[in-house]
Formats: sequence, C-alpha cells, structure tokens
Amino acid sequence: MTARIRLVDQLAGELAAHGVRQVFGVGGANIEDLYDAFLGTGGVIRTVVAKHEFAAATMADGQARATGRIGVVAVTSGGGATNLVSGLAEAYASRVPVLALVGQPPTTSRGRGAFQDASGRAGSFDMRELFAPVSRFCAWADDPQAVPELLQQALAAAERAPRGPAVLLLPKDVQQALVRPRRPAPATFPAPPAPAPAAAAARRRAAELLRGARTVLVIAGEGVAAAGARTELAELAGRLGAWVAVTPDAKDVFRNDDPRFAGVAGVMGHQNVVDCLRRADLCLLVGTRLPDVARAGLDAALSGTPVVCIDPEPPFVPGTAVPGEVRATLREFAEDLPAHPRPAPDHAGPVPRPAPEHGRGGTSCRAAVAAIEAALPPEAHVFVDAGNAGASVIHLLPAPAEGRFVVAVGMGGMGYTFGAGIGAALATGRRTYVIAGDGSFFMHGMEVHTAVEYQAPVTFVILNNNGHAMCATRERIFLGAPHPSSRFRPADLAAGAAAMFPGLAVTRAEDGPRLRRALLHANTRGGPAFVTLDVDPAETPPFLPFLTPATTATPPTPISAGTEPAQHEETADEFGPVHVG
Repeated sequence: MTARIRLVDQLAGELAAHGVRQVFGVGGANIEDLYDAFLGTGGVIRTVVAKHEFAAATMADGQARATGRIGVVAVTSGGGATNLVSGLAEAYASRVPVLALVGQPPTTSRGRGAFQDASGRAGSFDMRELFAPVSRFCAWADDPQAVPELLQQALAAAERAPRGPAVLLLPKDVQQALVRPRRPAPATFPAPPAPAPAAAAARRRAAELLRGARTVLVIAGEGVAAAGARTELAELAGRLGAWVAVTPDAKDVFRNDDPRFAGVAGVMGHQNVVDCLRRADLCLLVGTRLPDVARAGLDAALSGTPVVCIDPEPPFVPGTAVPGEVRATLREFAEDLPAHPRPAPDHAGPVPRPAPEHGRGGTSCRAAVAAIEAALPPEAHVFVDAGNAGASVIHLLPAPAEGRFVVAVGMGGMGYTFGAGIGAALATGRRTYVIAGDGSFFMHGMEVHTAVEYQAPVTFVILNNNGHAMCATRERIFLGAPHPSSRFRPADLAAGAAAMFPGLAVTRAEDGPRLRRALLHANTRGGPAFVTLDVDPAETPPFLPFLTPATTATPPTPISAGTEPAQHEETADEFGPVHVG
C-alpha cells in the first residue's frame, strides 16, 4: 500500500507537474508547511520571498504576462492574506492568470477567537467573501481528500477565458493532513453551449463587414499578447490593408516600426489614432473591450463607425461582438480574405503631441524617455508604473521589438511595477526595465531588496519629481493650485539605495546623456541596477484630460502625400472631463 504523505507535498508535486517553477509570497505560520513542501521538490519549484504581499501578487502577475504561464503566490493568514487583494484585483481586471494559495488558521479553531480567524463564524468575517469578487474561483479547502481536485479546478478557472485569479484558502491542519498520493481527476466544467443563432449571425455579420471594408482601423489590446496572437494579428491587418493602433497596456502586440502602426489609443494616445478612426469605415477591436482609458477622445468618431470586437467578453461600445479564442478567430477571419497583403492608406503615424513648457527644474520626461529608448535592448521587457512619468513613457517610448511592454491599467495601482518587473525578470532571465516615479517607489520600492537577494536582472529607472506629480497637475489644472501635500521635500533616492544595498549598481544621473550611459552600463551587468534622474515636477504629461485645444490641434506632417486631409481639431465633447488617472 502506498505510504501516506502530507497534503502539501501532493500539492507541490501537482504544481510542479503543471509547469510551475516559481512561487512568490511572504511566509508565516499558517503557510509554512507549504513552503517546506516546495523546498522538498529538489529545486524544481523555487520560492521567492517578497517584502509585501501586494508585491508578491504582482510578481506572479508579471511572470504570467511575460511568459503566458500561470503565476503562483502563497501567503499566510490575516494581514498577509488581506494584503493580496489589491494585487489580485489588478490581475482580475486585466485578465491575468494567477493562483493564490492562502494559509488559514486550523479548522478546529474556527469561531473560538483564534488569532486571524476569518472563517465567518462567531462574528469574524469570511475570507472567501473577501476574495470572491476579485477571483474567477475561490474556495475553502477544508476536506484533505478533495483538495487535489480543488487545485485542478482552480488552475483551470484561472487559465480559461476570461482568465484571472483563483484562490484556495488552506487551513493549517488540512495542509498537514496525511493522504495517499493519487492522480487527481481533471477539472470539469459544464460544456459550453452550442453557438446560439444570434452568435452565429454575429460571426457572419462580422465576416461580411471585414470583407466589405475599404479602410479599417484595428485597435489591439492586451488580449492579443495573452493569446500569443501577434502573428495572426499582423496577418489579418495585412490582408485588410488596415492601420493598427494599440491600447495603452498593449504597446508591444504590434511592431511600433511597422508602417501600419497608428499609435496608442486613448488617454495617453496619439492624435493620429483619432484621425485614422475618422477616416475608417470599420473599427476592429482585437483582444480589448475598449475601456475608458483606451477610448478617451474616440467616442465621437466611434459613434459613426461600425465596430467589430474579437474578444472573450463583449465590448464597452456598441458593435458586433465575436466571442471565442482570439488567436483562432483571427486566423479564421484572415482565411476568409484574399491572401495577399494590401498597403494601408497613408497616415501621419504616431507623432508625439507637442511638448509642453517646463522649467521648474529637472530634466524633461521627453529627454529621459529619449535616453531610455537609446539604451533599451530589443529583447528587454518594460514595465511602466502609474503617474506623470508613466504617461510620458507610454506616449513616447517605442515598445521593444522582442519583449513585453506592460502597464497595469486594470486598477492602475502605484508601485505595481516593482514586483511585476522582478517576476518577469526571474521567469525569463531577460533584462527588465522598471520605469516609475518617486511616488511609486515610496509605495513598493523596497522590493529592490528582493531583486538584490535573487539577483534579478532588473534596471529600476526612477524619474524623481519629488511629489505625486499627477495629483499636483490635476489640482493645478482643475482646482487652481496643487495641494501642498502633493509636493515632497527633496529626496536623494540614489544615495539611499546605495547605502542600503552595498554591491547594487546605483547611479544618480544628472541629465539625459548620463542616464543613457548608466543604462547602457547596466545592460552589460548581471543582477539589478538602480538609476535615478530628477525630472521637472511642473511638466504637463501627454495625458488627455490635462491638454487644451492649443496643445492638441497642431497638424502632424503626413507620412506621404495623396492622403485624404485629416481633421486635426478635437470636438468639444472630446475635451470634456475624462475620469481616469
């Protein structure tokens, strides 16, 4: 008869068999048995200890976005568990597959005043009710015999469309229970219903619109990267003779140097996307529902343009929804069109919006981005944090040709990139740039310690404007003056990092050229690097709610002659408040 083993040992073995190679988290009494089981895999699964559970969740998120494989986070009960919520909320909103294994007090202590009891008994809150709204699957794992099947259900729920987090709540005594190892039954879900007549009709209607369209604007989103469908997107765009724009969180799904590339859509986007949409007789959404952050400034043009949406979920704008797997659907529609590519009509391309005035001290973000572009390796990953600096990077920095360009716009939490960049770097071994402001650094920048501990090849680029500059800019524009609390006393972040982490490559760059040299040097090293540059706190970023008609109405120079004249003046409704950021 097979000897019994701890339940956690079976879970560790199942995760290893599923391809999990790293688990991120913060340990504690109610999850220590699982960490011990990971140690028992003989190095197959490595545990990466973060400084905060939010960052551990974003490490799992970053790994998933960089590799397409599920990320795993394991934390203890109480505050360790509740700290996960913001990270899982981002993964839920951005449809990123993450498995959260959350330790809990023993089942025998429920309702008896146990430390960190969250069973829902005797006046305690129920941890399942906390995680259920930010997960695709959430369950108490109370029966040791049923836990292996629960794990399979959680993995399947996280990885099927729409993807997102799955949570298993693991009481300590259940983790320690002795079970006979066995192969769990595969997860089963109700069979998807046969396509309804309305869905089949929508698919036929979409195919007809694509065949009949002469001028098409494709707006591609993060779902293209999640589906591994970049090649299929480029093929369909070629057969359609289409322009291709991208959402702010998907700048890498289409080559930015391709003549078809129209720019970024939405709140940090390019005027050329608006112009192309006005000229288009069809807008094709791929891997995006076109939320507010990707739609800002486009509503007037969208209202008169037929829309087709290829995505597992319906779009946020009226149109013909084509649900299903993105990659297969792109291939199906491409096969319905002539095989030879058609050139896209002439267009201006992603011309940056005019540079705003600045002069309060510090380098302009535009100069900083130019230095980053000059140093960025083509295979690098880029993770861009929230804030004024992030808006400039999204607008100005071309995505690396072979790496990811990740922006967390699901919840837009500051500090996301510090964990996410580390997760991506450790999972892929590629140089990863984390680009953030000082406000984001003060939230979760101590994950630099994690990068040092694990020698992650991450270059942290901190654009320091000594404040919450996006808040200050909003307050200046909409309230008349920045709130005093939005400005900080000057901080020398480079000196602080150098003092805390001996051996970390630290540079305080004085200007753009020195920033470039520091980044090039970091590219040649193993392990992390930390580079700061003081930037102008008064510089207005290319963020649509902050811009006036005078700064958006400058006509760009077309790529070539013979184009239909574009309208470069925004309508009044496109300059109304945009409630993002």
